[in-house]
Amino acid sequence: MWSLETLGWNARVAQAFEPLAGPDVIPGRVALEHQHLYRVLTERGEMLARVAGRMRHEATASTDYPAVGDWVALAARPGELRATIQAILPRVSRFSRKVPGEVTAEQVVAANIDTVFLTMGLDGDFNLRRIERYLVTAWKSGASPVVLLTKADVADDLPARLGEVASVASGAPVHATSVRADVGIGELAPYLEIGRTVALLGSSGVGKSTLINRLIGRDVQRTAEVSGVKSRGRHTTTHRELIVLPGGGLVIDTPGLRELQLWEAPGSIDAAFADIEAIAAGCHFGDCRHDTEPKCAVRAAAADGRLGPERLESYLKLRKEAEYLAGRQDRLAELERKRKWKTIHKAVRQITPHRT
Repeated sequence: MWSLETLGWNARVAQAFEPLAGPDVIPGRVALEHQHLYRVLTERGEMLARVAGRMRHEATASTDYPAVGDWVALAARPGELRATIQAILPRVSRFSRKVPGEVTAEQVVAANIDTVFLTMGLDGDFNLRRIERYLVTAWKSGASPVVLLTKADVADDLPARLGEVASVASGAPVHATSVRADVGIGELAPYLEIGRTVALLGSSGVGKSTLINRLIGRDVQRTAEVSGVKSRGRHTTTHRELIVLPGGGLVIDTPGLRELQLWEAPGSIDAAFADIEAIAAGCHFGDCRHDTEPKCAVRAAAADGRLGPERLESYLKLRKEAEYLAGRQDRLAELERKRKWKTIHKAVRQITPHRT
């Protein structure tokens, strides 16, 4: 059994739940989802739940369904371990990405998280450009990003690696850890206090499940050896799962991300590139795009070494990607608006008496 406070309950969640409360309606937190069957943690214990028919009928996108980390209102009778999800409480934060492939749709990876651990291995997995992409999404999520460098025991020059990451982290804390060598694990305690939720995100094989096993104190999450080819690991976590730690914190384990396509407006790029935004204040044109405009302070900084050319190239690439996605989102929103009005007009015609 868990107390609501252990699961992350606070005054904001309590206020959101109050209008939904009833004799047989209780709050719970989604721990696991599999084909719209949910494992939900409550004060009464663990329950299996499905969404109510009304919710399914009103849903227009996958984001209208519960995600791991969501607080929900459950219709549950005493003594029963099955329930129906009546509503999703408003999300205070959510880490989202565009669904893989060509479809323009949002996928909520984790909801109601306080901190995002952006994990990257200090082996062949090390990639500054990937961390920049993760940071763009993390800053937009509403949670606080923390860069977690795993496998510190295999780093050739750890201080240099830490400096490189700090240079692109835009103020996000950076920690180096190694479960094998017992390095840096204690530094994570402040993020894992009772009721606080951390989501672990990163590519496959960076050691997320190994770290969670260490935090729990026993092997719960399945792990696999990393292959020798480019230090790539095999996917061992196959689903997102909320886990309550013995010390009271909560972690959301996620499968390795093969790709992280943005789901953010172009303006969300700025927080992850605060250094470029500071330099941009010196550009001649207030709307300078740092591409071909004359008297561009950002391009000048890249030319004289104050700003790494790769950093600028990454910024321009991510901004272009975000602008393209924003255009797709706007077009889809317009099509949806027209579809709704067409449905409304059709309904009006059906109920309006015909004049003879």
